[in-house]
Amino acid sequence: MAFLDSAARSMFLSEIVKGMALTFKYMFKPRMTINYPFEKGPLSPRFRGEHALRRYPNGEERCIACKLCEAVCPALAITIEAEPREDGSRRTTRYDIDMTKCIYCGLCQEACPVDAIVEGPNFEFATETREELYYNKEKLLANGDRWEAALAANLAADAPYR
Repeated sequence: MAFLDSAARSMFLSEIVKGMALTFKYMFKPRMTINYPFEKGPLSPRFRGEHALRRYPNGEERCIACKLCEAVCPALAITIEAEPREDGSRRTTRYDIDMTKCIYCGLCQEACPVDAIVEGPNFEFATETREELYYNKEKLLANGDRWEAALAANLAADAPYR
């Protein structure tokens, strides 16, 4: 019986007809692909991309040198040095992230009590050398300045779940 069934399918080319029907079904629907470099797909507010240090609206950096992010980093990718300022508050003098070690777990962002270090929406930061992936405080602050609007919107969207 199975032989007759397979012979009938071969003779009437039912698999090819089904395949062509499926092709014609999707032929006139809108395309699902995007033209990547010129169009970008949506990203989740929780997406973890390139790191950034944020500032307060008055321009002062947010990091209070509590070193919680350095302590919680499982890859030991963060190095922080701090010293007290004239007004008695502590601020970082050195904040380095070795992006070649980073595993993008987001624990540094979760540990920060003032939302100073965040992982932003930028996923296009390929480099030609390893040295370019050693981020210092200036580069992290520049990333924060560049992506501040998106970072604030992502943190606001994620706030009910934190």
